[in-house]
Amino acid sequence: MFALLESIDQPAALRSLDKTALPQLARELRAFLLESVAATGGHLSSNLGTVELTIALHYVFDTPHDRLVWDVGHQTYAHKILTGRREAMARLRMADGLSGFPRRSESEYDTFGTAHSSTSISAALGMAVAAQQKGESRKVVAIIGDGAMSAGMAFEALNNAGSSGVDLLVILNDNDMSISEPVGALNNYLARLLSGRLYNYVRRGSKEMLGRLPPVKELAKRWEEHLKGMVLPGTLFEELGFNYIGPIDGHDLGTLTHTLANVRELKGPQLLHVMTRKGYGYARAEDDPILYHSVTRFDPATGIAPKPPGKPSYTQIFGDWLCEMATRDPRLVAITPAMREGSGLVRFSEQYPDRYFDVGIAEQHAVTFAAGLSCEGLKPVVAIYSTFLQRAYDQVIHDVALQNLPIVFAIDRAGVVGADGATHMGAFDLSYLRCLPNMTIMAPSDENECRQMLYTAFMLDGPSAVRYPRGAGPGEPVVAQMTALPIGRGEVRRESRRRVHGIAILAFGSVLQAAVAAAEESDATVVNMRFVKPLDAELVFRLAAEHEALVTVEENVLMGGAGSAVAEALADAGVVVPLLHLGLPDRFLDHGEPASILNACGLDAPGIAAAIQRRFGHRRLDRVGKPAA
Repeated sequence: MFALLESIDQPAALRSLDKTALPQLARELRAFLLESVAATGGHLSSNLGTVELTIALHYVFDTPHDRLVWDVGHQTYAHKILTGRREAMARLRMADGLSGFPRRSESEYDTFGTAHSSTSISAALGMAVAAQQKGESRKVVAIIGDGAMSAGMAFEALNNAGSSGVDLLVILNDNDMSISEPVGALNNYLARLLSGRLYNYVRRGSKEMLGRLPPVKELAKRWEEHLKGMVLPGTLFEELGFNYIGPIDGHDLGTLTHTLANVRELKGPQLLHVMTRKGYGYARAEDDPILYHSVTRFDPATGIAPKPPGKPSYTQIFGDWLCEMATRDPRLVAITPAMREGSGLVRFSEQYPDRYFDVGIAEQHAVTFAAGLSCEGLKPVVAIYSTFLQRAYDQVIHDVALQNLPIVFAIDRAGVVGADGATHMGAFDLSYLRCLPNMTIMAPSDENECRQMLYTAFMLDGPSAVRYPRGAGPGEPVVAQMTALPIGRGEVRRESRRRVHGIAILAFGSVLQAAVAAAEESDATVVNMRFVKPLDAELVFRLAAEHEALVTVEENVLMGGAGSAVAEALADAGVVVPLLHLGLPDRFLDHGEPASILNACGLDAPGIAAAIQRRFGHRRLDRVGKPAA
């Protein structure tokens, strides 16, 4: 079934094939992709759509000497398969297996690690300039999608690259629409013409000759722009300094290889516009590319995946709350940077289309746009992943916190996320938000608390963040009534049975259930802290006075996190008490099952209990929870 594909262990073997064999290779590669992702889960639609483009790039360019820089990187499964990792696809996104994104440590063919969008042109430009500086003859190609092109960073890079004059090819992989045959044929012909040596020789020679006659040169320039503008959507790229070519059919291997071979010989910044279709070759994914964008294991014959557990996810809790809150308050508006499905905004977008704003892959713009809405009396809710909010940090500080604007950040995927790996871990939000003046930060321990915290945040007259993990909660029933929580107040969830208390565990957010289970072994007091900022310092001081030691637990990096807040509060008050901080380690966490990652970090019940035993189990502690002398 995969006879030709199995003969390709490196791109050099691919380049030895006759062009006539490439369509068969594409068919086998697409079938292998479908079979592989159905067994492991992962990104499907985007990878099916770039099969021919990937083959053509490795066929024409001398990789890895020539550099391919993929944007986002969730479309690089075919690239991985053709670069010696075909058998390793069986452990895609699993512990000790392949990453779902390009990774420099994984292969020399992965020239730049990525998983956030719109970085490819900047990185590729850096590589092209480095080659020029070092006197190395190599080609550099950035492959970026139309969605990623909507981000400001991409245009910053285009502006810089266009004026640099270096040899750089940007491939715009446009999968927003399919190509009809007549338009595709015309575009393919034009692309062949515009990328050919004759056209570009005449183009350069004419400019040199007409340069001596400025009025005629200007007339010729305007005529060329007018001609290309009539039939091509490339005027913007031409103005930025790129020679625009396309659009061409990204599923036509003959056109792709011919055009890329032509473009490879051109000097200066080039932009090739390629039209592809997400899910190409698998009808279900073509019909619903969003549904099949990222999939769990499924049956490719039926397209059906095993049903997930019945408990609602935190994302669903947020989406339901948002719709209900919108019926109560007409000022509520919701904003997402191109994550409608992932952030739970589908129902809201359908019920309140005039109050729903998908701003594209533009996190910085999303936050400042929300600030502008807030200045005019609306109540924005920004639904965003923890890992993506990092990209708008300056805007959170300068445009929101500094002006003390009442904006709610509903932060999904906080803490460990699992298969997407280090690039998507929500490990840092407590640390990077806690240091901001005016910011209120809440971490729910269950579904109902998430709902109540979202309501609490919405009622505040300043910026706030509610951070919750990926997936389902512990199964706590959700109370219909919404009640604002007292700001900066935690609650004791378990009292130690000792007359003289031993250990008190201060749990922040999603780790509460594990902390309660761990407390059974050591008969510890457990507190649901709820608020990271403002911290319930009064409760912390009381616990320090009544217990021999305090343990803080959080699903965030330890540096600057919730545990640090407790230590700072105690130090400021001059309270001395033995402390143990448990949280995510000072390293980037690899991909794998979330439960396994939490276990490895010691943040499940056995891990918490073991850490307490190691630190406090073999010595008697004096009760020193009092101001130092």
